[in-house]
Amino acid sequence: MVTQCYARPMNEDTKLLADALKLPIEARAALAAKLIDSLDSEVDEDAEARWSEEIERRLADVDAGRVATVRWSEVRASSLRRD
Repeated sequence: MVTQCYARPMNEDTKLLADALKLPIEARAALAAKLIDSLDSEVDEDAEARWSEEIERRLADVDAGRVATVRWSEVRASSLRRD
């Protein structure tokens, strides 16, 4: 969590962050995704095809009973207990 402790005038980056943190969570998530996307300067042309293959493989594992699924509520609860 970012704390607000301004002993000197805010610089432009600090003000921008403070303003962004005031946004609703959905808007902050969208902004974060756009900022992360802006860091990708190289495009991997085969990435989408490889992800499609990985998804197909994982679905086949689920369908064949080789892996068990876990409800999102259980995953989230487990994650929150670790913090």
